[in-house]
Amino acid sequence: MVTRGGPQHIPRPALWRPGPPAAWSDLDGTFDLDRIRAVFAGRQGAPARAEGRPGVRNSAVLAAWFERDGQPTVLCTRRAWDLRTHRGEVSFPGGGEEPSDADLAHTALREANEEVGLDPGSVEVLGELDHLTTVTSDRVIVPFVGLLDRAPSGLVASAAEVERIVEVPVSALLDPAAYREERWGPPEIDHPVVFFEIEGETIWGATAAMLRQFLLLALDLPFEPIHR
Repeated sequence: MVTRGGPQHIPRPALWRPGPPAAWSDLDGTFDLDRIRAVFAGRQGAPARAEGRPGVRNSAVLAAWFERDGQPTVLCTRRAWDLRTHRGEVSFPGGGEEPSDADLAHTALREANEEVGLDPGSVEVLGELDHLTTVTSDRVIVPFVGLLDRAPSGLVASAAEVERIVEVPVSALLDPAAYREERWGPPEIDHPVVFFEIEGETIWGATAAMLRQFLLLALDLPFEPIHR
């Protein structure tokens, strides 16, 4: 029996309602690494609403996929509980752009190396998911999709940033029981929030929205942005 969800505080407002089920609920199919390469190679993400505005900072994350036990698996982390923001959340490795970064892909690779010791040379960066803006609208996130030619080994979580490394197999994400969508706020706001309740972990917010888009594109299903 799967024990779903992790020790994550969800700031759910008083006004909320359940959203629709996963678009893949009635599908039996999945995909492999070749499909990921075919879909995401060279893909440019749609810009976020706040992109280019004064005071908005750029950041990047890396969704690194590899094969583990015969199925596509993505590398995530659970953030440390003493961080200033997004404490204890499951997320992709990533962080803010630095002046020394050649581009945002470099930002994502550098952060993955700093957070979990992932060798940048082992990653084939394919393309982007759509860019997102944080709730405070002071940061634009560019999600990069990458492939590893083999399952990673010897990764070490940075104690300052990462509580633990989390590998999420695609079967856990595609399980209809894992997905939940909620609508937060009164009708005039009706903000969609996505959750994946997998074994021992809750993935929600921006990371879950990125995973939702990734799955819809990989499965060739219609896509409407959750938020940008």
